[in-house]
Amino acid sequence: MRLIQHKFLLSICVLAASAMLIPAGKVTAQKKINQVNYAEKVNTLIGTKGKGKKPEEMYLEAGFTFPGATYPFGMVQFTTTFFDENKGFVVNQLSGAGCPHMGNFPTLPLSGELTSSPNDMKGYKPDFHMEKAMAGYYKVKEQNGNIDCELSDTKRTGMAQYHFADTAKKVTILIGSGINATKIQDAHVTITGPGKCEGYADGGSFCGINTSYKVYFVAEFDIAPAASGTWKDSKLNPSSTSEDGANSGAYFTFNVPQNKFIRYKFGLSYVSVKNAKENLKAENPGWNFAAVKNNAIAAWNHQLGKIEAEGGSNDLTIQFYTHLYHAMVHPSISSDVNGEYPGADFKTKKAVGFTDYTEFSNWDTYRTQIPLIAMLSPKETSDMMESTVKFAQQSGGGFPRWVMVNIETGIMQGDPTSIVVANAYAFGAKHFDTKGALEVMRKGAEVVGTKSQNELTRPQLDTYLDKGYAQASMSLEYNSADFAIGQFALQSQGDKALYNKYVASAQKWKNIYNPERKWLQSRKPDGSWKYYTYDMRESSYTNYFWMVPFNLKHLIDTIGGKKYAEARLDTDFRRTDSDYGEDWFAAGNEPDFQMPWSYNWTGTPYKTQALIRRIFKERYANTANGLPGNDDLGAMGAWYVFAGIGMYPMIPGYAGFSVNSPAFPLIKMHLPNGKTLVIKGGSETKPYVTSLKVNGKVWNSTWIPYSAIQNGGVINYTLSTQPDKTWGTKVEPPSFN
Repeated sequence: MRLIQHKFLLSICVLAASAMLIPAGKVTAQKKINQVNYAEKVNTLIGTKGKGKKPEEMYLEAGFTFPGATYPFGMVQFTTTFFDENKGFVVNQLSGAGCPHMGNFPTLPLSGELTSSPNDMKGYKPDFHMEKAMAGYYKVKEQNGNIDCELSDTKRTGMAQYHFADTAKKVTILIGSGINATKIQDAHVTITGPGKCEGYADGGSFCGINTSYKVYFVAEFDIAPAASGTWKDSKLNPSSTSEDGANSGAYFTFNVPQNKFIRYKFGLSYVSVKNAKENLKAENPGWNFAAVKNNAIAAWNHQLGKIEAEGGSNDLTIQFYTHLYHAMVHPSISSDVNGEYPGADFKTKKAVGFTDYTEFSNWDTYRTQIPLIAMLSPKETSDMMESTVKFAQQSGGGFPRWVMVNIETGIMQGDPTSIVVANAYAFGAKHFDTKGALEVMRKGAEVVGTKSQNELTRPQLDTYLDKGYAQASMSLEYNSADFAIGQFALQSQGDKALYNKYVASAQKWKNIYNPERKWLQSRKPDGSWKYYTYDMRESSYTNYFWMVPFNLKHLIDTIGGKKYAEARLDTDFRRTDSDYGEDWFAAGNEPDFQMPWSYNWTGTPYKTQALIRRIFKERYANTANGLPGNDDLGAMGAWYVFAGIGMYPMIPGYAGFSVNSPAFPLIKMHLPNGKTLVIKGGSETKPYVTSLKVNGKVWNSTWIPYSAIQNGGVINYTLSTQPDKTWGTKVEPPSFN
């Protein structure tokens, strides 16, 4: 597949004029920070393919991103899916979740009339040739039928523009109501008028878990069809206006108009068909595809332009903005224009004073994505935290780990949402119910049996409280969560006693340290050691060892000091492509994300600096298979962004950055308070820091507190091709024992 050709400039007047074509109060253009078209610097194909492994191994190393159109933090993803392009363009898809999911209401234009049932739509083999894949806009040519397909969207609606060949006389467009990426049990569609339909479908499953939510939709075309009908399984039902169940849908056959264009649009809701209609009417009442497209691009330019990265190579720039884009796709809006959303208690709620969000992959995103969007978009992130607190309060009092719409799926382990909330607050998202959040945190950490819906917030909490440990990787997750709770209690409520209690509890990692082997290990019920490779979730014991990011100094001292720790890290980094069980570094896996910066605690920060460049070179590329693992709803994208600007949020709930070297000569971060943080002196070819100044002050530390730069300023690097083994070694980065 050929790479996208990117144009770097687009006149702001063109975008503004196009946006004005939609009535005021409907789709409105976002204010642009500058005139650069950052949306075109995004290659949405990155992460849409694997690296050629067997299908059953793809989940280990494929990005699982989608190439189509979405709006920043929007409800709609109008796209082909990672799993099955044969079904056409779907209305919802997660960015980087490594198993089949969603993919509702696929639509597919076909040449000619429909003569047999589409059944599950798997029998079609559309030959999509990509012509444009950028933030907010997707264009492919369906070569079998010579049909140009353009897609774009608003927050809660999607729109397609189909252009047919001059020779086309009749075409049929399918809408699969009873079809998604997994298996639907309950679905319905009704044709409500010429070129109009509405209905609903259940969400299917997610990683084998039944999600049981419903998606409601309304759809319409800009011209009346010559014929329409429905299908169910292998039976085609011409002139029928209603159908139910799996493998069903509606079809519309058109006489191709003289201008050869047919436009299609839809609205979504997780509450009702009525709300889907209101969403469509409010956000996209007309038929101006160019206006919808240009507004989506303007919205993305506003978001992506919050970081101006200049002077890098074309490939580096495209990758940087693609990963920043991935970090801003989710969490996704779940409330409708009237404020209604599906509550975690399965009752319809109304968001008052905030927008409700869903799609929380918290075990993945707490490390990178949440700190990034909190810094850049604190209003949206505060609403996300309010949504999370309300979800917990509605679902049993405990935080969920992995939310899809209004379902706690229970996927992954630990207590990641406590860290999500603490990180959001620490990095600037402060306008939510912080008192309620702390109550939820404490209940999950102190009350055995606390649940979110049917899932325990902290499995094995009784053992953790009684004996001071749980299974090894789970126990380490609880340690980080405890530390984050302590930080949040101090920062948001000023509670020093609670801070001391939880920071002390975080040190329970010492209870799973085996001094004989010098590894962190699981224990049996009688306290004896399990085999040292056991109980490591999606990583190895060698990598989980470093997951004490709040107290690396004491961890390093415990195993014999900096030289011993450095040698152990060197062994870990002999390769960067581990799967879940291999005992070297896994660039594509969240428990390993912070490991490269661990050298900053061993007195060898030059190794961190070189290693980040090596990971960029070995594991990332401006290609469809250019990710080392699942994007996981922006977690990997945000990792790349932080690594690219030279600062990583290492410590849970604690606002600051462990330093590497920036990859761009000039970076400007436009902060929400109107201030700008300027980072100078980066380089793709010079990884090593020889000197650093922060706001004019000479800086010989590998740690920069967020407080030093949150009101803007200048960070000035001097880099070299040769390592400076003394820089950054005089002042130790923070550890909390």
